[in-house]
Amino acid sequence: MGNNNENLNFWKNEEKKLEQRVQQAAWPGGDKAVEKLKKQKKRPVRDLIQRLIDLGTEFFELSRIAGFGMNYPGGIEDVPCGGIVTGIGKINGNWTMIIANDSRVKAGAYFPITLKKHLRAQTIAENCGLNCVYIADSAGAFLPMQADVFPDEEHFGAFFYNMARMSAQGLKQITLSTGGNTAGGAYIVFMACESVMINKLAYSFLGGPPLVKMALGEVISAEELGGAKVHTQISGGADHMCADQFEAIDKVRDILSLEPSQGFHLHRYAVASPLLSSDNLYTAMPSEIHQPVNVSVLIKGIADESSFLEYKKDYAPGRGDNILTGKIRIKGIPTGVIAANKLGIIFVEAARKATEWIVRCCQEKVPILFIQSSPGYMVGSDSEHMGMGKYGADMVRAVSCAQVPKIQLIIGPDNGAANYGMCGRAYKPHFVLSTMRARTSVMSGSSAAGVLLSIEERKREIKGIPMAEEEKEAFREKMIEKYDGEAHPFYCGARLLTDRVLKFSEIRKWLAMALEVSLIKPIGDPSFGNFRF
Repeated sequence: MGNNNENLNFWKNEEKKLEQRVQQAAWPGGDKAVEKLKKQKKRPVRDLIQRLIDLGTEFFELSRIAGFGMNYPGGIEDVPCGGIVTGIGKINGNWTMIIANDSRVKAGAYFPITLKKHLRAQTIAENCGLNCVYIADSAGAFLPMQADVFPDEEHFGAFFYNMARMSAQGLKQITLSTGGNTAGGAYIVFMACESVMINKLAYSFLGGPPLVKMALGEVISAEELGGAKVHTQISGGADHMCADQFEAIDKVRDILSLEPSQGFHLHRYAVASPLLSSDNLYTAMPSEIHQPVNVSVLIKGIADESSFLEYKKDYAPGRGDNILTGKIRIKGIPTGVIAANKLGIIFVEAARKATEWIVRCCQEKVPILFIQSSPGYMVGSDSEHMGMGKYGADMVRAVSCAQVPKIQLIIGPDNGAANYGMCGRAYKPHFVLSTMRARTSVMSGSSAAGVLLSIEERKREIKGIPMAEEEKEAFREKMIEKYDGEAHPFYCGARLLTDRVLKFSEIRKWLAMALEVSLIKPIGDPSFGNFRF
């Protein structure tokens, strides 16, 4: 496990690797790309976002390491940051979802990962009741992969479907066009509740000048075909024309200035800091992923006054305490906690306790934080005969039907059905946050290697060519590398299996934001399906 200083140093070094990956994503093309933007009278998109949000507030950027190692056709290995910046910030005091194309990445073209990131941001916005601002500068779908981004229900057209539905719910859809928006991308301007275009910089049309010439023989410039003057003064497709990007940003703020203040649908206490410093979070987390964790240290390190009101603390020692349940406050917000503890294996007693606590939190309309570090439910004849499958299924039922805001924080192994019972991505948590210690896969590399090696050995024996010891070892190492590699937070973050990979020191701040944003909408009444108690 290592001592406390070793753990702290190990995780600080791991977080340096994370920061390096983030810098790669945030600076595509380097200084040369920024100089090119300057010549176009444009600023990097994150500069625009900082001007858009309220002065002195933070932009909570989502999925910063999306798009690495995707290996798309044409030798495109990486799509830094997915080619799009998404995140949550305050505009005139209201939490707002911001979705901004980064034209430095393949002219803002939409790859499958770009699409997934855009849609995920819209899903969060709709679930939480957030207005959306789109900063649009995109070449549209990446044409060599049109079959993967254009025709299906979760493809390009879903952007506009979502915009229409959120607008119908009273969630403002505001578009600022800072460049070109062609074909399907033009609808990001036309579908908005209000849209802003920049004179002689932004343009929007269903078919660009080359297509118009080919189809009709008409020769026309982009500006004459669909520039800001055309759409604000002739077609009526846009609403406001501005002289430059900063004026346009200020116009968007003006548009949203008369929006009503957002609600907060839960009681809230005075904010108090944890008694433990964030360094305790580093020292409490073993560098070995499958070592036992004292999760109560992490809970107290993020809770106001380090206060944890534990539920069923003394229930079934050695089995029930592999899951800790209880309540904390995070920046004054009461929060139910379900946290994998020790080695995190979920026994029957732990599953029953967790299910009961989910139901109670739903009755009280309190959000739930799932702290996941579990390799799975307990196996073997004793557990099966005690009803492990039945009680594990009850836990999954409760998570599936829970109507309260749900947030998952992954701090260790995240394997098998424990991913389900602890509210993994498929169970629609409002946010999925992870740390550099997270490992999400169907099973660990060593477990997968053992299972797959036994299968391979049987196949080879049937063929009459048994494996030599060196072949077994090579096979085992290959499988461990594959499964552990695909479980790593860089791999999962690149594919948007998580919304943000956090430093341990960032956990409390992000959880507070996630809870506050998730409680803008009222919480409905509980309703559960059949349990097998």
